[in-house]
Parts: sequence; structure tokens; C-alpha cells
Amino acid sequence: MERRFLFDKVADLYDAARPGYPDALLDHVVAFAGLEPGDSILEIGCGTGKATAGFARRGLHVVALDPGAELLRVARKSLTGFQNVRFLQTTFEAWPPQPAAFKLVAAAQSWHWIAPEMRCTKIAEVLAPSGSLAVFGNEPVGFASSPLFDEFKRIYTQLVPSLWEHFAAEAWYLPTGPVAKLIGESRLFAAVTYKRYPWRRSFTGSSFIDLLRTQSRYQLLAEPQREALFSALAVAIAAHGGEFELAYEAHLYTAKRAS
Repeated sequence: MERRFLFDKVADLYDAARPGYPDALLDHVVAFAGLEPGDSILEIGCGTGKATAGFARRGLHVVALDPGAELLRVARKSLTGFQNVRFLQTTFEAWPPQPAAFKLVAAAQSWHWIAPEMRCTKIAEVLAPSGSLAVFGNEPVGFASSPLFDEFKRIYTQLVPSLWEHFAAEAWYLPTGPVAKLIGESRLFAAVTYKRYPWRRSFTGSSFIDLLRTQSRYQLLAEPQREALFSALAVAIAAHGGEFELAYEAHLYTAKRAS
């Protein structure tokens, strides 16, 4: 099973544990794309509808794709009452394209799962002339300054050293990551613009471990190893008062389809 399909196994937990996106980010996407209520947009990898809800509340007609039946079950429940959203159970790769049908294509925390040969070419195909692409994702960025950093490093190094380098950030959506470069190299879009939205989130031991349980790399661990790691992390958090705050950033990349 591909890693991107693992999230469907933890759909309810995913919805409860994963963060949404700042309103200011969504407002910028709408303004950049020149969207008005009633305009049609495509969302790739909608998951449980974290970004979908924001677009729906702004009156946009959203076609939201995701391969996970359980993820879509949760998304439909969360967006009950919104008649302007159509959920389709499919990957972007398998979805029959609708040429020039959308003013915006959005990928929230899903860009890295799209097949490289289709990321830009198929998106450009379904965008209307001068349509826009918006790629965005949340990244934890402040853990190095946390009093828990050294203790977590010790725990990971002892129990799952291969995961430590991935612990603090996915890296895909950081400015040092590949998003802007990949869009630019396709030559299918005009100049990429970038914006950063800092925010903070508080965790208890339970809520932090719930978040980790939704990440594919932890689902792939053998259960005894995974549970030993989570138990050690919970003990460390409890020893530091049972709660900690982590700095996050939402990173947004936007570009217009080239003429």
C-alpha cells in the first residue's frame, strides 16, 4: 500500500488531531486568484476537509478529490449543509481531467503525494486561462527551542533513530524545500510567490501522540516499536508539566498559469 493511502485508516483521529489553515492564508489565495462566490475550484487530496471548509464558507464551488473513503466520510459529515462542495473518491492521477474548468487548483498538505509527472502538467491542463495554483502546508518550526528538544532527541536516537531527522519538519513546504523550484522548472506557470503565516499550538502528551499517530511514517513502524516510542514521549512530556507549546508556520506558494 502506498503511504498516501494510510491516512484513511485513521480518518477520525486525523480530523481531530491535524490542524487547519489560517484564515489569512485562505483570504490571500482567494484574492490572488481573483475568486468570486460561485467560481469553481479543484482541491487535490482534501482529506477530512480542513482546507475545503474554508473555501466552501467563502461561497466557492469546490470539487474535492481524495482516494480515502473514510476520510471523505468525515469530510462530508463536517461539511453537511454545504451544497457547493462535491467530493470525489479518486486520486488526482486517476481523475478524468476537465480541461480549463477551474479558476484555482489547491493542494493543502498534499503536493508531495502527487505523482511528479502529473504535478504541474495536469494542473495546468485543468486551469482556466490565467487560472491559479495554490500549494500550502503547515510545518512545525520551533521545536529546537523547546525544553523538550534534548529529551526527545535522546528518545528518538535510542528507539527509532531513522525518524529523528524527520521529526521537526517535513521540509517539503519550507522555503528551503522543493515546491517553488518544481513549479518554476515546469515552465507552465508564471513567477511563484511565497508567503509565510506563523502561528502557535499547545499540546498535551495525549494530543501530541494523537498527531503523530496520523503520520504515515509512524503507522509503518512495528507496533511494539511505535508504542514504546509513544510511551517514552508521553513520560517526557508529563515530566515537563504535561503540556508544551510549539511554533508552527503555514507556507503558501501561488502562481498563475502561464499564457
